[in-house]
Amino acid sequence: MCELFFYSKIVELEEELRVVGNNLKSLEVSEEKALQREDAYEEQIRNLSARLKEAETRAEFAERSVQKLQKEVDRLEDDKDKTEHKAKQLQDELDRLITELNSV
Repeated sequence: MCELFFYSKIVELEEELRVVGNNLKSLEVSEEKALQREDAYEEQIRNLSARLKEAETRAEFAERSVQKLQKEVDRLEDDKDKTEHKAKQLQDELDRLITELNSV
């Protein structure tokens, strides 16, 4: 009877060991898959970080370009205003001279 008890206990423990072994294998597979996903995520983060840096660099360049262009627009508008003012002065002078010539 004692032998039967020990034998059944051995069988029970062997079954438990088999289940634990299977669970361990399953956990190892899950761990490997998790590590692969982690590696993929890290690669994706590196790629996205690089793309973000490139986008930020382009945005900074675009901002500087806009500032330069705005300065050029301001300068051209100032030149236009000066030219219009000068043209008005010349037109006034021409009108005055014509009036003066007509009165002679």
